Amino acid sequence: MSLSDCKYGSNNHTDYTHSLHSLPMAENYGKRPVRTSFDVNTNLDIKWSLRNLRSISKVKVVSFLMGLTLTFLITASYILTWDRKGLLLTPSPYQLRPAVVLTSTAAAEAPSGNDLIDMKLLAKNISSKLEYAPRKVPDEKDVVGTDSNLFSVIPRHFLPGIKSPCWYEEFSSERSTDLYQRNLFTRRSKTFKTVCDHLRTNFQQHLFHRGSKVFRLRCLPYFYIIGQPKCGTTDLFHRLLLHPEVKFNTMKEPHWWTRKRFGYIRFKDGFQESFPVEDYLDLFDLAAQNIQEGISGNSSGDHRTLITGEASASTMWDNQAWSYLPSDREGAMPPFLAQDFIHTVQPGAKILIMLRDPVERLYSDYLYFKIANKSAEDFHQKVVDSVYLFQSCLSEGSLRSCVYDTSLSNSMPVRLHLGMYIIFFLDWLTVFNREQILVLRLEDYAANLEVTIKKVFDFLSVGPLSQQGEAALTRRPLSNTRRTADRNLGPMLPATRDFLREFHKPFNHKLASVLNNKTFLWSNT
Repeated sequence: MSLSDCKYGSNNHTDYTHSLHSLPMAENYGKRPVRTSFDVNTNLDIKWSLRNLRSISKVKVVSFLMGLTLTFLITASYILTWDRKGLLLTPSPYQLRPAVVLTSTAAAEAPSGNDLIDMKLLAKNISSKLEYAPRKVPDEKDVVGTDSNLFSVIPRHFLPGIKSPCWYEEFSSERSTDLYQRNLFTRRSKTFKTVCDHLRTNFQQHLFHRGSKVFRLRCLPYFYIIGQPKCGTTDLFHRLLLHPEVKFNTMKEPHWWTRKRFGYIRFKDGFQESFPVEDYLDLFDLAAQNIQEGISGNSSGDHRTLITGEASASTMWDNQAWSYLPSDREGAMPPFLAQDFIHTVQPGAKILIMLRDPVERLYSDYLYFKIANKSAEDFHQKVVDSVYLFQSCLSEGSLRSCVYDTSLSNSMPVRLHLGMYIIFFLDWLTVFNREQILVLRLEDYAANLEVTIKKVFDFLSVGPLSQQGEAALTRRPLSNTRRTADRNLGPMLPATRDFLREFHKPFNHKLASVLNNKTFLWSNT
């Protein structure tokens, strides 16, 4: 995720003069006159019309009027709903309101009074709702009962003397003929397919024999970089791979715990096919083979200290899959969260979280997706619409229910909820100890890479790099930087930044309080 965004996201334009007080609300939009494309000429010659109408059959008159009425209804439907996917008679649960995009020339004409989003009142409401009891963690037996195969494949205890969570799995010689060929990850990653081709050539050499049985070493990730999107997780992961104890990891973002195990890759594409846990474990076979070499004494170094890891930036927040599964449960809240499953199979996992100023994160997120007509003004409008929808949800529901509401998140034109870090973080703290979670800021990572990376190495208990290794790590180019065309769009409007800063302020205050670190207020960015 983009490290260079720290640079480009901090510029300011002074061409825009409107403030957050000029942001429109939509509750009175329906009371405004709506123009159509029909210009009625009031000076028509009535007599001429009547004389000519007599020559037209009644059937043609009726057909003409019906067509005219239908055209008007369709036009009015698009104007009133602002929904290009449906007509007036097919509303969505969270209807986007039509609103005018403010530009520097239109700022003076912005609505005022009751048409405004009262951000102070909204922030006060958010602050009051941030004080809630921790979520009720589901019983372990209920978690296990949701996926019997997952918990039958992964044992409850791992091999002693090995740093990564590994175990021996009995291997059938019948599987050697189609090894990795059915792995669903190989169909979507040419890089991993190449790795599998390499693993297949010397796979038999890494098997462990005990009596008449044959075993293979299996491993889970030792660490998880769980989020957030556009906060530098890609750059962090690839720099970690330069460490000799971490280098045998193959895929950064499998998104298995949140999506693929449920059969989803992109929710908009619908259900495809479930990726079994065996396919997920294959992602760590390169590390497992090298660890096995250390156990067997066939390597020059002690590979038992090698660690495995992955960095799916959806793991911290994405639990939408539950809303797409058949269920008779009530409410929008997911019955289980990704961390419930990770903790059940691996209670000692190390969790890394990389965050950034949520205001800049949202703009970077907006620019990342390839959509037409991107602009600072378009982003501004999408932000206003998203805040309005969240405010509407909050008027009826709890803070957590709105953050996890899939219908709401699908309706918001920008992913506003991903910057509400404290909601997700508190839920992770219900199953993992605070000492197991390292929370970093992208701003610190960008300003002092060496210090931040050392903090990560200490957290993962890996040895220091050699001077040559340190030089390679610092020289490595930035990963996932902002595209040139997106950089040319410039920063967001000052009014948008001020508006978002007020919105996120109560969330940031709570996060800084929980972490006991005022830098997470992002008051100086």
